[in-house]
Amino acid sequence: MRILVVNVNTTESITHTIAEQARSVAAPGTEIVGLTPRLGAESVEGNFESYLAAIGVMDCVMAYDQPFDAVIQAGYGEHGREGLQELLDVPVVDITDAAASLAMLLGHSYSVVTTLERTVPLIQDRLRLAGLYQRCASVRASGLAVLELEASPSRALEAIVAQAEAAVHEDKAEVICLGCGGMAGLDALIRERAGVPVVDGVTAAVTLAESLVRLGLSTSKVRTYAKPRAKQIKGWPFEHGRG
Repeated sequence: MRILVVNVNTTESITHTIAEQARSVAAPGTEIVGLTPRLGAESVEGNFESYLAAIGVMDCVMAYDQPFDAVIQAGYGEHGREGLQELLDVPVVDITDAAASLAMLLGHSYSVVTTLERTVPLIQDRLRLAGLYQRCASVRASGLAVLELEASPSRALEAIVAQAEAAVHEDKAEVICLGCGGMAGLDALIRERAGVPVVDGVTAAVTLAESLVRLGLSTSKVRTYAKPRAKQIKGWPFEHGRG
């Protein structure tokens, strides 16, 4: 089984971190391929960058010229999953959906701890669109920019833990979701400090994608995610199509 894990930003070091975290839980025989878009922003922290990321991720996946069995979109609250689902016949899993779905199996309510305050509405909207917001106690911002997660790991950990603890004590969350692909690998440390289950979206998405492939399940094509109609698209950035 080969799973493509696609970073939503163009920072190669973040792609490496995400891919390594994905490999840490992948089953024997599952190959994880980390991909970085050739176009987009170095970090995604707002609507403009998120829309760029959607095109960058689709372009990246469609240009990949080897067989694959599933795709993971490794951006929290970003646009684009639906476009991939139309284009592809294999399962597509977004880490936002994956983390929340597993969190709801672990407690009555969950909270998301993310990066900047401006990303909170994007995450809330994506959770609403996916039908996962009803049991979300809160979406809290750590105040960190995405690239600060790598540049200042100890400061990042403390900021995330502070918001996780506040979510548990003030918002009555029973589970914490890490609301950024760049937080991959911090779940065990935060779980120890916050005292509740902590779900990393990357590892959650890998296990869900593997399950879908093994069950022979993929996106329904009867209506919402049917293949795009054939038409001329001016200036479309894809260099390689998949039929």
